[in-house]
Amino acid sequence: MEDLIQRVATVARRTWPDARLGEVHRLEGGVSSLTFASTLLREDGELPIVLKVAPAGLAPVRNRDVLRQARLLDRLDGLIGFPVPAVVFDDGGDPPAVPPLFAMTKCPGEAYEPLLDLSEAPPGPDVVRRRMLAAAEALGRLQAETPHSLGLDDEPVVGVEEELARWHRLFATVDADIAPGHQELHARLAEHPPVGIAPRLLHGDYRLANMLFSGPDLSAVIDWEIWSVGDPRTDLAWLLMHLAPAHVFHAERSAADLAAGDRMPSREEMVEAYADSRIAQGATDEEVESAQQELAWFEAVCHYKVAATVAVIHKRERKRDLPDPKITVAARHLEAVLAAGHEALDD
Repeated sequence: MEDLIQRVATVARRTWPDARLGEVHRLEGGVSSLTFASTLLREDGELPIVLKVAPAGLAPVRNRDVLRQARLLDRLDGLIGFPVPAVVFDDGGDPPAVPPLFAMTKCPGEAYEPLLDLSEAPPGPDVVRRRMLAAAEALGRLQAETPHSLGLDDEPVVGVEEELARWHRLFATVDADIAPGHQELHARLAEHPPVGIAPRLLHGDYRLANMLFSGPDLSAVIDWEIWSVGDPRTDLAWLLMHLAPAHVFHAERSAADLAAGDRMPSREEMVEAYADSRIAQGATDEEVESAQQELAWFEAVCHYKVAATVAVIHKRERKRDLPDPKITVAARHLEAVLAAGHEALDD
């Protein structure tokens, strides 16, 4: 840790010669890089920061490419109606031995997934309702931007069939006794994939747990490890799925945690909030309509994605002496997750 502190302070002094780094502590969140919180101490004041550091010893590619995340945050910085942390500084290091890193502002607020997480002081149901609608509105604001307007023309576009194939390949690595029946859901999804529409920037895990809120107000959208460019319905469907997720990570949740999700918006209200936001940014009726077509297919893919992810992690965890209890609970609900995918297609 001391080496990291010294290195970060050295990088910061390139811009602020008097910079020092306060106490550093590890944060949860993110699976492909290390995340730390600290304070940048300068003569003109203190700035709370979050550090993202690529894992040492591995090539910083794909979701480990923290500088790719920093570049995207720079592109999004200042986008009114869609707040993100501001990049403070970055350093390419000398990978793989000295991994890349960057620092961003530590935004205020809490991250909480109302139907999945545990909290000692969860938000009330009215606050949760407003957060969900705010997330839908913010997504509409983001998707008003094209890859070109964000300077992402050189990014490959991930098509809907390619996205489905990705999770199918992941399921192919899973033991046969885990999530039996996933082949049937894949077959239904692969039979009639929708035609793709104009691509947009995708967060990849767009839900309240990856946002910071102060009360009902959105402070920042965080955790951009798996961003890509693809069909905009992908992020919208992922948010909608979390109105009633079939997956479970905790066998028991407090009465306050359960109550937090009591006034979730309806699916129709969420789609309307998203559509109104797109229209407010000048989207045509055709664009808004296309972004709502065949959403059920995308929601079914979301359940399939959850099942594949849990199944792969469960395959690893059950070989451990002390498997992660959250994954053990989640694995017991895989049948329900697959069933939810079928139900989405039926609807």
